[in-house]
Amino acid sequence: MSSNSQYKLATFAGGCFWCMVSPFDKLPGVIRVVSGYTGGTVENPTYEQVCSGTTGHYEAVQITFDPALISYEELLQIFWRQHDPTDAGGQFADRGPSYAPAIFYHDEEQRQLALQSKEELERSGRFDKPIVTAILPAAPFYPAEEYHQGYYKKNPLRYKYYHAASGRAKFLRDAWQDREKREELRKRLTPIQFEVTQNNGTERPFFNEYWNHFEEGIYVDIVSGEPLFSSLDKFDSHCGWPSFTRPIHEDCVTEHLDLSHNMIRTEVRSKIADSHLGHVFEDGPAPTGLRYCINSAALRFIPKDQLEKEGYGEYLRLFEK
Repeated sequence: MSSNSQYKLATFAGGCFWCMVSPFDKLPGVIRVVSGYTGGTVENPTYEQVCSGTTGHYEAVQITFDPALISYEELLQIFWRQHDPTDAGGQFADRGPSYAPAIFYHDEEQRQLALQSKEELERSGRFDKPIVTAILPAAPFYPAEEYHQGYYKKNPLRYKYYHAASGRAKFLRDAWQDREKREELRKRLTPIQFEVTQNNGTERPFFNEYWNHFEEGIYVDIVSGEPLFSSLDKFDSHCGWPSFTRPIHEDCVTEHLDLSHNMIRTEVRSKIADSHLGHVFEDGPAPTGLRYCINSAALRFIPKDQLEKEGYGEYLRLFEK
């Protein structure tokens, strides 16, 4: 890739660098993201040397970006949301100085912006502990071994497992939730709707609204109203929860590795509202072989004859014979 004198560098340490690449990698204006080591005393250190804690290096990512398309302030805001800024002893399951969080500034402007963003986070009261992420001058940066580069793309399953098992995924979701929105939802939803969609709860099987409901229509997110599933894809799985072979659109839900309750499962969440919906399993019928096992409390049903009135008229075509 050709160099450009207008491009700038940003260097961040937020624990394991595997998890610090994907948040920046596909952003407009980000040219490249490199995993590596910085802040230490040994030239060209190896992963094993850095992990030993004897070189003084941090695991970090160095971002080449075009400031005409994305600002350093925007990168800082994304960085804060990728780590625990109250933990100077490491990050999540990874302990030791090489996993400590830090911002490495490349000029005085970056230093001032980093200090300002840190002070703003401290004043926000989002965390009940001091913000301890270090702000340090940039030091020589050594790219890590090739197998570490773009790890989330090279080893997606292992990456997802690590991201969840380390505790990072849950912490980030809990720490950065919109508190005002959460309180508004607590007032608007029933207790079980709130528990399921906001706290990843599960309702009782066979004692919920839609487990044996097969009227024609669509099911939408109880929080946002976004369409999620169609009665055309609903089937009786005998599990006591609504079950579907697929979502109504290919990209209306997101999937996440769930390691809770000593199980390995794939969680399903709505794309827009990020509501917890349920889980998907590979024991469903044709044509997909999938079973989207969904909590009734996360859904609202719109009957076919009410679709136009409710603003979902475009979905009437699904039921045309």
